[in-house]
This record gives sequence, structure tokens and C-alpha cells, in this order.
Amino acid sequence: MSLDMLRDKAGERRVVRSRLAVVSVILVLVFGAILGRVAYLQIVEHEQLTKRSQDNRIRLAPVDATRGLILDRSGQTLAENRPAFSLTIVPEQVADMDALLSELDALIDISEAERAAFAEARARSRSFQEIPLRLQLSEETVAELAINRHRFPGVEVRPRLARHYPYGQVGAHVVGYVGRINERELRQGDPNQYRSTSLTGKAGIERFYEPRLQGKLGIEHIETNALGRSIATLERRPPTPGEDIQLTLDIELQRLAEETLGDYRGAIVALDPRDGSILALASRPRFDPNALSRGIDQDTLDALNRDVTQPLFNRAIAGRYPPGSVVKPFLGLAGAAGGHINPNETLYCDGTFQLPNVSRVWRDWKPEGHGHVDLTQSVAQSCDIYFYELANDMGINAMHEWMSRFGYGQATGIDLPGERAGVMPSRAWKRETRGEPWYTGETINTGIGQGFTLATPIQMATSTALIANRGRPIRPQLLADREALSLGPTIEPVELADEAYWQHAWNGMIETVHGRRGTARRLGADLDFRMAGKTGTAQVVGIAQDEEYDEETLDARFHDHALFTAFAPVKDPRIAVAVVVENGGSGSQTAAPMAKTVIEAWLSRTDG
Repeated sequence: MSLDMLRDKAGERRVVRSRLAVVSVILVLVFGAILGRVAYLQIVEHEQLTKRSQDNRIRLAPVDATRGLILDRSGQTLAENRPAFSLTIVPEQVADMDALLSELDALIDISEAERAAFAEARARSRSFQEIPLRLQLSEETVAELAINRHRFPGVEVRPRLARHYPYGQVGAHVVGYVGRINERELRQGDPNQYRSTSLTGKAGIERFYEPRLQGKLGIEHIETNALGRSIATLERRPPTPGEDIQLTLDIELQRLAEETLGDYRGAIVALDPRDGSILALASRPRFDPNALSRGIDQDTLDALNRDVTQPLFNRAIAGRYPPGSVVKPFLGLAGAAGGHINPNETLYCDGTFQLPNVSRVWRDWKPEGHGHVDLTQSVAQSCDIYFYELANDMGINAMHEWMSRFGYGQATGIDLPGERAGVMPSRAWKRETRGEPWYTGETINTGIGQGFTLATPIQMATSTALIANRGRPIRPQLLADREALSLGPTIEPVELADEAYWQHAWNGMIETVHGRRGTARRLGADLDFRMAGKTGTAQVVGIAQDEEYDEETLDARFHDHALFTAFAPVKDPRIAVAVVVENGGSGSQTAAPMAKTVIEAWLSRTDG
């Protein structure tokens, strides 16, 4: 072998050794880096990585609080929570939401309303939060989902408590219902009480006392597997349940009041004049709160809102009606206290009234008139001419001032959402609201509770209690715990220069029921107690002065409204009632018997 060949082999060995050395150094560095990284992760980053690992394994889930119960005055449950199952979806565990919903739809028939509510809640929620698709599942649906569970990753059937109203439609306008929280309610609500999928009160007591009924959320630490399904609950901070609410409402009297209205549209309000406790607050037509709480489709909801009978509308606190002749005891009081009339003097009623130099003739409801009537008989017989004269003498501003003192034109402050104030007109009111001057003829119409005057049934009942209390006002209230609300009346006590004027108003209302010529004398024929009341009939459409009101030829929509207000018993008033029957015709024939039914039922129970 030549010297050159030996040199070449030696050179190659040197090259190989040098390369091996370089590779060894690189390997040492790489392994050193790996070991250093492992050491860094194990020692320096240990706590943080452990937390991340736990976060991947453990999911935080809010726990809804148990909603407080709603009870009537005797402890009957009006709103409760029943065990149910809901279908929920965790969006981050679903690869194709549209495909999943389509598969579920083929299995359990998902409505458009459910899809829309789910999409809205999903837009407000984080991807790892469970979002309900259906709030209540039937047993058959739960079984179907259990069998097909493997097909639906991210889908869970969860036990929950569903709101239920044992009395159904009875008292629905008072109790209200719950529904899914919307974005505005979520923004305004306490974050400790609500999440994007919570239910919240939408009407009635459920809405008014929502902060007390709702309770506060709890938290669960849930261990999950690689598919995100729950394995176990590791830790739980229990929610704070909502408070139970007891009402002054008597559910059996409420049922009776609603049944008494029958197929009529209208309202009946019954309260205790001594403290304003609401005994019954009926509004017809009604609705089913259970259907609304479960969630109804948009078409059904639209149909309810378009319904001309307005079943969702609480007529007892928001329906505004011309009070008609039920204002006469109040105007008589105002006239006497203001020096415009002597309550003992008589006026001759021939059935007609005219203003000087005015051709129009205002007629009494009784064409031949009532003859000589004083204040007591003008109220008892509901003489329009007496009050036309009184209104013309007082003028609209004095009438406005006095009637406002009796609560007309104002909200009562009842603890329900949606109450509307009535209207007690004045010159200033008409100028501000209509941009028009006031005319004397409008004063005459106001004297019998027509024209622009409007009142709600709750306001009429509250004002009736004011007369029963001889000027002491009350604030109507549904919450049995009066100290918890601690709100006073919205008007001041009415003090008169001569307390005897109250007796004149009482006498007129007593004679209405028990007098020989009272408009509700048939009502008092078989009563076991004495009742003070006032009939009212309010025109819906105007009748020309040369025409007569003919109910048989007039469309039912334009029949007069029937009204009646009363308190009883006279010696110790324990109930005050206001009845308004839309298009019911005569107050004495339609509304008065309804009031009698409710009053007799209540007194027969409380007398025992």
C-alpha cells in the first residue's frame, strides 16, 4: 500500500472523528435543552401547568337557584317548582351545529321558536356553557335521547325544576309567568342571580317581585372525560334559594270572581277597605301561564297579541273606562263640601237640561225625569240632571281638584307592573294633551263620568274604600307582609269641614241598594246585610240628542259598559268591590249581581 493511500485513510478517519465530535456535541446540546425544558416545566411551570391540566379536565358550571313559591293568603300554592328534564347543548363540543340540530329535529321535532331562543342564548353565552334547547322533555323524549346519546356529542339531558301554576288560568294576570331572560334583562340584572339561560318573571307578581323570588346562582366543579362528558361533580357551592311570597289574594274568591264574569270581557276587583289587602283581582279573558312558561312558538304568541279580546291584558289595573255614574257620590261630596249645593235641598228633574243660549239638550237616562231629588236621592236614583246642574255650577277646574283628592286620574301604586293612571280632565290637561280649549258642554258630560274621564277598576275600588273609610285613603297591596313593602297611600286623607257630608254619600249609596227607588233595589231584596253601592252605565259611542239608545239594534261592540261599585257591610265595611263589564249594558242588571255574588261569598266565609 502506498504512502498516499495511507495518508488518505488517516485523513478520512480524522474527518469522521471530527464529525462524530460535532454530532456528539449537538446531541448533548439537544438532550441538554430537552432536559432543561423538562426541568423547567416540572419545577418552574409546575403550578401553572397543573392548573391548565385541571382546567382541561374540570368545567365550572353555574347552578340555578330554586325559585321562591307564590302562595295565597291561606297558604295555597299559586306558583311552584316541579321536577323536569331539559335538553342542553355545549357549543364547543359540537363540530357542526346545523347538522346536529337537523339530526335532533328528525328525532324530537324542534320548533322554530326553540331554534330562535337557542340561537339568541348562544349568542350571549360562552362556548363552554350549556345552553337549553328545550326546557321540558316528555318521558318518551328522554328515553329516545338516552338510546341515541352516542350520536349527539355535546348534548345532555339535565334534571331541572320547571315553574308550574297549579290553578292554571285562575289568577294568571296576578301571578304572571316566567320566560327566558332577554339581553336587556340580563344587562340590568344582578350577575350573581342570572346567566344567559336563566328564566325570569315576565308579568304579574313573578315580575314585580323578581329580585326576591329569583335567588342567587351556585357553582359546580365538574370533572369531564376526553369527549367533554361529565364524569363526576368534584365541588359544589350551593345556590341561595329565592324567597317565598305570600299574597293577600284569596284564590277561591279569585276563582269565583273570574267565573262570575263568565264570557264577558271585564274586571272585578275586591279589596279590604281597612288596609287595602287585595282579595280578588279578576280580568277576563284569561291566558294559560303554564303554556307561556314552557315556551310557545312565535305564531302562537303573535296570535295572542293580535287577539282582539286581548287575553294578556290585565284589565283590572290597566283597562281605562269612563266611570259613568259611579262618580256621583264623589261629585256630590265635592259639591256639598265646596258650598255649591245644600245636600238637603231638592232640585226638580224633568228629564232635560240646557245651558243658557245653547240649543243642545242633555237628557236624563229616565226620559220623564225623577221629580224632586236631594243629594241622597240623586245618587240613589242616579239622576243625571242633578249632576248636570252641579257640574255647571262647580266648573271643570273645581271638579278636577276635588276628584283628584279622591284618587281619580292617578295610579294607586298597587304592587303589580303595568298599572295605568286614569284621566281626570281639566282646562290645562286638554290644552297640554290636545292643544284645544275647554268647552262648557264638556264640563256637563264630566258631571256624569263621561267625556274625557277615565278610571281603572282598581282605582274605582280604591276610591270606593275611601268613602267606606270616610276619607282615610288606602294603598291596594298584594304582598301579605305589609311591613316589607312599607308604602303609604298615593293620596292624602280627605278632610271635610263637616263630617256629616260623608253620611250623605253613604246614604245615597245605601239607598241605591236598599231604597224603594234605588237603581240596584233588586239587589238588596234578599240580602242578609246592608250594602252601600252605586250603579254606572258608560256610553261607548255617542248618541245624537234626537236618538234613543237601542241595544237590540246596536252592534254588541258598541253596547254600554256596565259598572258597579260597593262596600259592605255598612256597619263595619270589610270588603269594597268594583265591577266593570265591557259592553255589558246596564250596571244594575249586569254588574251589580256580579258584585253581590263576590261580596256575599266573602262575608259568608269571614262571618264564620
